[in-house]
Formats: sequence, C-alpha cells, structure tokens
Amino acid sequence: MKRLVLTAVMLLATPAAASAHVMFANARAPAGSNVVGALRVTHGCAGSATVSLRVEIPEGVTGARPQAKPGWTITVERTALKTPVPGEGGKMQTERVSAITWTGALPDDEFDDFAMSLKLPRAAGPLYFPAIQVCQAGRAEWKDIPAAGQASAHPAPVLTLTADGMAGMAGMDMNPMAH
Repeated sequence: MKRLVLTAVMLLATPAAASAHVMFANARAPAGSNVVGALRVTHGCAGSATVSLRVEIPEGVTGARPQAKPGWTITVERTALKTPVPGEGGKMQTERVSAITWTGALPDDEFDDFAMSLKLPRAAGPLYFPAIQVCQAGRAEWKDIPAAGQASAHPAPVLTLTADGMAGMAGMDMNPMAH
C-alpha cells in the first residue's frame, strides 16, 4: 500500500516538475498579428542563478523587438531576408531579427518575464522559439521540438497561432474600434 501511495504522489508531482521550463506567459496569439509575447523563466539551473537568456526568432516572424529590462543588457542578432518585406511606415525591410539575448542576473528562487514585440506570420499553428538559459553554474537548452503528441524534457517555448483571431486571448480587446 505504501508503494502505491508513493507512486501516486510521484505521478501527481510529475506535471509540476515537467512544467518548470522557459515558456510563453500567454501561449496563444492570433496569426498575422502584432503582439507582445513574454518568455517566462521560472527557475535557474539546479539552484544556480540565470545570467543569460538567448531566444531564436523563427523565420516567419518578420518583426521582433526586445523590451528593455533594468539591470540587463540586450544583444540583437540579425539575418538578411531572402525576399524583402514591407516594414513599418512602408519602408522595405531587408533583414530580420534572428535572435535576442538578455544578459543580467535572476536568482534561482525568483521568476521573470522577457518580453518581445513580435510581428507574427499569417499561418495558424505552433511557432517554436528555441532558447538557451545560461546560469552561473550550468545551462539548459530549451530547444526540443516534439513530434505531435510527444513530450520532451527540454521543450522549446511554443506560441500557438490561432486562425480565429481572439482565440485564447481572454480579456484582450485587440480591435476596440469594432464596438
């Protein structure tokens, strides 16, 4: 009986342990929209403080701007676009942000959000943002893109793009002029 209770307790504890990773604070957004997405870091590496978070921006995201964080520095990497696209103010955009790195200090027993303004692609579905979390001692690579229906020990943060506009966006009115 003790073994059965212990097994049940371990199974109940597993989802909490598995959910302790870098993830989007709001994991859904309308396809083709401009949104602010925040990656949430919930812990360091085995008790060690986080000192850097690098996130790769998927190819379909044509605009990405990091939000400044007091006490952190930001590095933005850019890549040439295969085909220029219209950017802000109609100016043709010839490159895109391919990665953003925040460098600072986040104690292991605290959490924080790392926000980005994103111009999302028009196609609905999952959009993966591989991330590397570097700590004072150790690192975690949140880069796994799981096969459908599969779990991963180090999943890449995923933003699910919805075709129906406001799905999953409770409490957010993206078009106040429509009322």
